[in-house]
Amino acid sequence: MTDTSTPRRRLPRLLRGVARRPHGVAGADGVFPHARDQAAMMYGFAFVTVVETVGMSFLLGGWPVLHAVFLVLDVYTVLFVLGPHAASVTRPHTLTGTVLRLRQHAHVDVRVPLDRIAAVRRELVFSHEKAEGELNLAVGSQTSVTIELTGPAAAPQLLGAPRPVRLIRLHADEPKALYDALTRVRTGPSPSPGPLPTA
Repeated sequence: MTDTSTPRRRLPRLLRGVARRPHGVAGADGVFPHARDQAAMMYGFAFVTVVETVGMSFLLGGWPVLHAVFLVLDVYTVLFVLGPHAASVTRPHTLTGTVLRLRQHAHVDVRVPLDRIAAVRRELVFSHEKAEGELNLAVGSQTSVTIELTGPAAAPQLLGAPRPVRLIRLHADEPKALYDALTRVRTGPSPSPGPLPTA
């Protein structure tokens, strides 16, 4: 999945990500971040790009037009790398009332009614093949929670109408907290449930 938004739209999310201000969490009963395990890789890519930019600046110092072109491309690459990560940082999964809201990058936003959840499992999966009726929201090439549905939920696509899915694999920084929260709200309160995670 890729972030197809323009640099102009990506920049506010990047700034919001730097400030770590979550979006869409007002009134949520539980907030579950999911971007932690990809942070090192994303920052590493961005660092390599910055180093390349500095190196190209020295090499192309005598060709100002060519230097300007490469500078624009390198800046765009940094935004392209950090933008999706910033969007994931500021758009955590949320649990509100009777709906689990799953988000990733800037374009994935799936609302799953809790009464449509048939089963929830904590399982670490590193291999995700595309399959009909399945949605994989991997972070750092892994998912840690699997949700089976009794009925289809609408999953957005980059092109075309949303597609129905009955199985969702996703990642959470604290999968046990998400699993426990879903188990709690689906089966009723436990004797001492404790507070749900919040931003």
